[in-house]
Amino acid sequence: MNALYVIWFEFTVCAALIGGAGYQLSRHADAIARRTGLSGSWIGLALLATVTSLPELATGITSVTLAKSPNLAVGDALGSCVVNLLILVLIDFFFRKEPIWHRAGQGHVLAAAFGVVMLGFTLVGLLIGQAMPSQSPVTAASAARWGFGLTTPVLLLLYLVAMRTVFAYERDHAELVAEVDEEEVPPLRSAVVRFALAAGVVAAAGIWLPFVATDLALAMGWNKSFVGSLFVALATSLPELAVTLSALRLGALDMAIGNLLGSNLFNVLILAVDDLFYRPGVLLAEVSAVHAVTAASAITMTGLAMVGLFFKPGGRVLRAISWVSLGLAAMYLLNTYVLYLYGE
Repeated sequence: MNALYVIWFEFTVCAALIGGAGYQLSRHADAIARRTGLSGSWIGLALLATVTSLPELATGITSVTLAKSPNLAVGDALGSCVVNLLILVLIDFFFRKEPIWHRAGQGHVLAAAFGVVMLGFTLVGLLIGQAMPSQSPVTAASAARWGFGLTTPVLLLLYLVAMRTVFAYERDHAELVAEVDEEEVPPLRSAVVRFALAAGVVAAAGIWLPFVATDLALAMGWNKSFVGSLFVALATSLPELAVTLSALRLGALDMAIGNLLGSNLFNVLILAVDDLFYRPGVLLAEVSAVHAVTAASAITMTGLAMVGLFFKPGGRVLRAISWVSLGLAAMYLLNTYVLYLYGE
């Protein structure tokens, strides 16, 4: 019992560090955006998303190398995508001026579309892995010849294309930036240094957090697919939550949304990196079939987000959230229920 209290204490400390540093991260990222003239969407998509996804990267590599737990790695990466999309529901609830879909920039549709494509290739890889497991001649030949699955180089290439395309779009559709107030906005060098320090705290606490969360979840006797896709995914998504809410507090809505959608792109990229580190075979061929449900849920939720970003609904259901956010929440609950029943 005492050991359980210690684990809860460590979990609380990690969460507190991430919350405090997350606010500083958003604040100085906003300063960097103003000083450089880059859009908040791009800063959130590329800079913040990379930092806040470091826990998923560390968890994935550790899971496939030291822990020998491919289900935990895949579950964490895909589960984090679903959790990040659920965070959109939270910011829609807290952003009381109007539904976030009505205010969000149109450029987010492009990042979401690339997310659907990358998640779609991941789902195909999972289904192929179930149809042709690691013992099959095709999969074994792929693992023996290249050391990774056929979807891995595709995901790596798609991520690079996504970053380049979104950057080009944001550059070509940049809005006029108001003149920077020298007193309100810190100098660029100071903002970069403070951003790096805050990023270090978020990364360190975020990398520590999944190990604490895994100990806690295993102590509760939950299955590994459930642990990876839900509990550890929630833990490793705390940086995204802290940074997103902080950006929202600063009024940087596009940065908040860009962080979440960019994190999802990076999370799918992590699966490709995990496959490169997974030496026994092809990663997606040696995991539970239930992960296909999480991938499909993430695709459906991203599609709903694209509808909201394009259609921009202005009303709210019961004066709480928009119908798009309600659909995201319902899909998350369905995914959770299926994983709890059928996870391994």
